[in-house]
Amino acid sequence: MPDRRDYYEVLGVSQSATEAEIKRAYRSLAKRYHPDRNPGDASAEAKFKEVQRAYSTLSDPKKRAEYDQFGEAGVGQWKTTPQGQKVYQWGGGSTVGAEDLEDLFSAFGGGEAPSVFEQFFGGSGRRSGRRAPARRAQDEVRDITLSFDQAVHGTMISLQITTGREARPQSLEVKIPPGVEEGQKIRLKGRVPGLDGGPPGDLLLRCSITPHPYFRRKGSDIYVEVPVSFSEAALGGKIEVPAIDGRSTVTLPPGTASGAKLRLKGSGVTKAGGSVRGDQYIVIQIVPPRLLTDQQKQWFEHLRSIDTLDPRGQCPWEKDPAQ
Repeated sequence: MPDRRDYYEVLGVSQSATEAEIKRAYRSLAKRYHPDRNPGDASAEAKFKEVQRAYSTLSDPKKRAEYDQFGEAGVGQWKTTPQGQKVYQWGGGSTVGAEDLEDLFSAFGGGEAPSVFEQFFGGSGRRSGRRAPARRAQDEVRDITLSFDQAVHGTMISLQITTGREARPQSLEVKIPPGVEEGQKIRLKGRVPGLDGGPPGDLLLRCSITPHPYFRRKGSDIYVEVPVSFSEAALGGKIEVPAIDGRSTVTLPPGTASGAKLRLKGSGVTKAGGSVRGDQYIVIQIVPPRLLTDQQKQWFEHLRSIDTLDPRGQCPWEKDPAQ
């Protein structure tokens, strides 16, 4: 029987390929070798079947895991022949009888053999008495939670994480760079032990960031709403505002409207992969007084009587005769 190529090799992907990469490779190859595009080409038909067989295994997470550990034998199934014989079938039609398989395992085991199923799928990592081929360990993802300040400024965190086949968690000191965003993954190379002597995989830490009580983040920019009084908005002046590096003083221009933004250039979050920072925006919210003294009421009444500004004069509905 001719040797079959490794399924990852058939699709032209690495063992650490994602499901999306495997699907993309399959679609490209299936389109290239499809019989409708290659009528009468036996070679193309054979390659098309090979691609189908590889994808049917690697697209199924359970079958893929079994293939990674045991090869083609791990993704087979028990069948009963028309003559009533129980056989194990894999690799697109290859079969072996149950009794022959038991005898084979007994010869390698040197005594009473455990069940065929245990020999194939137990934790020994062997098939047919041979050690499974060394393969790179698959990358693993773990979720971590960071505070808003940790994500903005960067930090060092201590973790206890179990990876691969390890029984005990490993202690890690991980440096979180400044500017980490929600959902971003931090790659720790070689932290997942290899399989059967193969190279190690990487550990990916997926970051979840808790919201801040008053700061909002959009990319590398920071936003904070700051309330001001009528008189501050009308007359202008200097006001103290919060910033991610501490408090700062900004100048409020006279006649500032509610919703106006004042920019603190370079006071935002460090952009990924560099030292350049975004900006911080102060969003002004004018807060009217809820209770007025008699004197304040007189002042506001006087202000209204002499006010020449029509705040709604330029609104679209004021210009529409039908309204």
